[in-house]
Amino acid sequence: MTLGFFRNLTKPKAAPVVEREHCVAGRTLPLKIVESARARRLTLRIDSGGQGLRITVPPGLRRGEVEKFLDRHQDWLEQRLAKVPTRPQVRPGIRIPIRGVPHRIVHEPSKRGTVTVARDERGPLLIIHGERIHLPRRIADHLKREAKKEIERLVVKHTEAIGKRAKAIRYKDTSSRWGSCTSEGNLSFSWRIMMAPPAVINYLVAHEVAHLKEMNHGPKFWKLCEKLCPDTDRCKDWLKRNGGALQAIVFE
Repeated sequence: MTLGFFRNLTKPKAAPVVEREHCVAGRTLPLKIVESARARRLTLRIDSGGQGLRITVPPGLRRGEVEKFLDRHQDWLEQRLAKVPTRPQVRPGIRIPIRGVPHRIVHEPSKRGTVTVARDERGPLLIIHGERIHLPRRIADHLKREAKKEIERLVVKHTEAIGKRAKAIRYKDTSSRWGSCTSEGNLSFSWRIMMAPPAVINYLVAHEVAHLKEMNHGPKFWKLCEKLCPDTDRCKDWLKRNGGALQAIVFE
């Protein structure tokens, strides 16, 4: 008798997920195995920043098939992970982009815990005050505040253009998606997008707002997306090429 890979599901409508670890190229990465009723074959994806792996499998697949699939793709994984950017830790002296412009991080502990954007003869600065231990969190909080201001403005602009309203706007730190839109009209965005150039930020918001009208990626969706953001193709390509580096930055 063939036993399915996933059993004893308490919520039939939810996608069953098995979480484990997988060793590749001397690294131990979290691996999610997700069963999908729409899947016709196994697919393997590396999360942005190389922080984890995800396999989507058809229903009722034997456990052994997943292991064979991983073995066949071990070389592919090693080659792809070798190209993943290193994960820089935010700290004084390094530069991180804000709206696409590199800012050098400066720590000035004498003042209370605030963040100041400034400039010196070497270029833009991000000055972090307060204790050193709180520096990464304060930078992340700064990006979240900037995201809230910028993205909410763009959501209003694009929703008015298509005659739809967003029910809610949320901000997350996701490892594999820059944004999402639910059928109820809830929009979610990764606050890390504030490190991308303004045109790319605008594209991401236009993309998710377009889903309020077209919940798919068909021709009508892309036509609407390009109407909201004429630079869609260029910005989509930029995010594909550079998004992994932004996801790799460690704010902890």
